[in-house]
Amino acid sequence: MNPENDQRIVLTLDAGGTNFRFSAICGNKPVTETVAMPSNADSLERCLDTIVEGFARIKKQCPVMPVAISFAFPGPADYPNGIIGNLPNLPCFRGGVALGPMLEQLFSVPVYINNDGDLFAYGEAISGFLPHVNSVLEKAGSPKRYQNLVGITLGTGFGGGIVLDGKLLAGDNSISGEMWLLRNKLFPAMNAEEGASIRAVRRVFAQKAGIPFENAPEPREICEIGLGRLPGNRDAALEAFRQLGEVAGDAMAAALTLVDGLGVIGGGISAAWPLFLPAFVSELNDSYTGPDGRPFRRLASIAFNLEDPAQVEKFTAGETRKIKVPQSTKEIVYDPLQRVGVGITRLGTTEAVTIGAYAYALQKLDQAE
Repeated sequence: MNPENDQRIVLTLDAGGTNFRFSAICGNKPVTETVAMPSNADSLERCLDTIVEGFARIKKQCPVMPVAISFAFPGPADYPNGIIGNLPNLPCFRGGVALGPMLEQLFSVPVYINNDGDLFAYGEAISGFLPHVNSVLEKAGSPKRYQNLVGITLGTGFGGGIVLDGKLLAGDNSISGEMWLLRNKLFPAMNAEEGASIRAVRRVFAQKAGIPFENAPEPREICEIGLGRLPGNRDAALEAFRQLGEVAGDAMAAALTLVDGLGVIGGGISAAWPLFLPAFVSELNDSYTGPDGRPFRRLASIAFNLEDPAQVEKFTAGETRKIKVPQSTKEIVYDPLQRVGVGITRLGTTEAVTIGAYAYALQKLDQAE
């Protein structure tokens, strides 16, 4: 799939708890102005009216008729059937709201709704991190190519998505890639989100700095303190992000053990990658201990930090060599280095979600044909 060259238009929506932002995408690029409207989350009727009005206003701006509506919306939800469940951030949705069928009836086009973590991963797999890494490998003359990817988002929560061989893994209950529910390595009675989110960074900073949680700055400021650009308790800032890297890295390790592909990180906290990515990758390369006391690798593959030029060089070089085919004069290329790479979003989180929504709609339309 190459959505960059596709001429079909898809209406999309960035659904936040406070505001909805509507746009239309063609060839991975917006073709209309963005329409921003309050979500009216306290009233289901007003919220639904807002969604309908927003898409109607965008549709009027389109140069040609859109072929679908595709967007991310919070869960829990029955995404394949377009039914939204009980939402913490949009409390007016209760008991099952058939949002997708309503929009299909009003706009006479297919409607596709997904989780934002899923669409982030899909966008990065289609047009972001995954093709970027494969391009780097190709330019280096490496025969290695990747088809699978785990995407995580670090922000208010800890989201995730999985793409296998170009296809988004939804799961039988539309809840695949729920990274936030993996175990927290540092506090095993808790889930990973309590160690890999905005509140986790603020909590650790407050503990280490000896201040109340409510007085802890936001992660952006904590990052600036950790980088030495703002005054403050630098040790507390560094430890807050180190712990986030350890917890998120352990969760990614669990996912990559099953998926065996690349890992990409997005979300608001991803901008602080210089402070947490070394601990993140170190966790991927950590060891277990066997009953005999001997260590063995956490992952079967070696993980590389693809934001570090020195590690990128080793990653792309691999251990490529030619070997002889037994009982033959032929030689074939062999690279025995089993490796995965992790890095930061190449699209930006919001753009990756939008491109993921666009590509998902195109894929579904093509399958239907």
